[in-house]
Amino acid sequence: MGLLGSKKLLACTVIVVFTFGRNASAQMTTAQYDNARTGANLNETKLTPRNVNPQRFGKLFALKVDGDVYAQPLFLAGIQIPGKGRHDVVFVATEHDTVYAFDAYGNPSTPLWQTSFLKDGATPVPGRDAECFFMQPEVGITSTPVIDAKSGTLYVLARTKTVKVFESEYHQHLHALDIATGTEKLGGPVEIHAAAHGKGAGSTGNKLAFEPLKENPRAGLLLSNGLVYLTWGSSCDIGPYHGWIMAYDAGSLKQRAVFNTSPDADSSGIWAADTSPAADRDGNVFVATGNGTFDVAKGGRDYGDTLLKLRVEGPLLKPADYFTPFNADELNAKDHDLGSGGPMLLPDQPGPHPHLAVIGGKGPMIYLVDRDRLGHYQPSNNSHAVQTIPTSGGIYGSMAYWNRNVYVLSDKDSVRDFEVKDGKLVFKAASSFKFADHAATPAVSANGSKDGIVWVVSSKGWNSPDRQAVLYAADASNLAHELYDSNQNAARDGAGTACRFNIPTIANGHVYIGAKREVDVYGLLPGKR
Repeated sequence: MGLLGSKKLLACTVIVVFTFGRNASAQMTTAQYDNARTGANLNETKLTPRNVNPQRFGKLFALKVDGDVYAQPLFLAGIQIPGKGRHDVVFVATEHDTVYAFDAYGNPSTPLWQTSFLKDGATPVPGRDAECFFMQPEVGITSTPVIDAKSGTLYVLARTKTVKVFESEYHQHLHALDIATGTEKLGGPVEIHAAAHGKGAGSTGNKLAFEPLKENPRAGLLLSNGLVYLTWGSSCDIGPYHGWIMAYDAGSLKQRAVFNTSPDADSSGIWAADTSPAADRDGNVFVATGNGTFDVAKGGRDYGDTLLKLRVEGPLLKPADYFTPFNADELNAKDHDLGSGGPMLLPDQPGPHPHLAVIGGKGPMIYLVDRDRLGHYQPSNNSHAVQTIPTSGGIYGSMAYWNRNVYVLSDKDSVRDFEVKDGKLVFKAASSFKFADHAATPAVSANGSKDGIVWVVSSKGWNSPDRQAVLYAADASNLAHELYDSNQNAARDGAGTACRFNIPTIANGHVYIGAKREVDVYGLLPGKR
């Protein structure tokens, strides 16, 4: 699929934390804050456009971990840790197959607990085995986990390698951890196995089997209506691979349903640049594919470069609707994947299209679609979309929504603000800064409809040398007003080595981003609160 050029890139997530008093209601249990993937924390009362500036805001400390952190950090307040008291906790997953629970404010700076999945001689998958230089030196936990706060369960998808009598075996497991102790629960872990009927690449006897080395889980996990959803693409387009979507029962870890996006072809992976599948209140699941053949309009079963709306019906995961751009064949030929980004579901809107979704691709293009009537495929134009908006560069990730505004950053561009007006997107403003060689997914913090801040992390292009991550903040009501960036006082605020597609997490006055083998922590400086 290629998240840049013709190759898919894997992001490392560094964590940036901002320190304030405790807030029992603060939580981030899933990637991008909610299942609509709006990327907005609307309960942020500590950080405002008035105090986020180089004089009052900066780097506080760093938490060291054992591997690169690709997954977006998660946050829960007020967890009782046995023998250690009650803590606000940030959860971090690494490519060395370790999950950490840290006190969110660095008190203490050592883990409250940590759990390694490297048992019985297992190791992370070496990057060379995956044949993809974008993720080095190892591949372990890439997908953002998801938390069921009611049951106190953290669901994690991990990859491992074992060697038996000089033969390598590759595995992927779904784990269910107790959020207070890190111990396995629900009879976990369970190994990922799946099969689909089809004659596509890698099939044997009209049967496709899930291949744990080739299939790379990049998008985050989704918990919806009692089911945990997992998705896969590939590493650097090394085939054969397919897009897989699987649903597991959150209470038992039993596999409930499986869907393959390219049963009679190949590719059509779910990439999303570290964002995640979305779900509406009815449990419909929205994912976008990249690369691959699209032949559904001709009676086939292959969904290349398509936004899918899926629902579980009994033991089956079935397409309920889909949107495919008119030039899907061209997108596939040019590696201009629709699925280089993840979908975002807008809150209900007035007018003829109350339920909208927005998706961006490498095309470069933003598509606004009616998720009640996605429109399937039209051969000559995109009239089945509510609106299309060309962008200056490809979109690698997703967008953020706040207060009737959609924020998007395409490749080599400024962050752009589109007002949602009469069911359409209308350009409003752009940030004063732009990223020279990559895109990113913004996030928003706000106290309801006031004090909005747009946060975004500059990392690196796919072929650029290593460099520091840079955190930016802009006034969400006026993107041209930059509030802060960590290079303004680099000696004090410099973050760790950047990875790709870092998504900041803002919770209770803290913002978490990503770097290699560390978690950087930022906040209001001592004496400046």
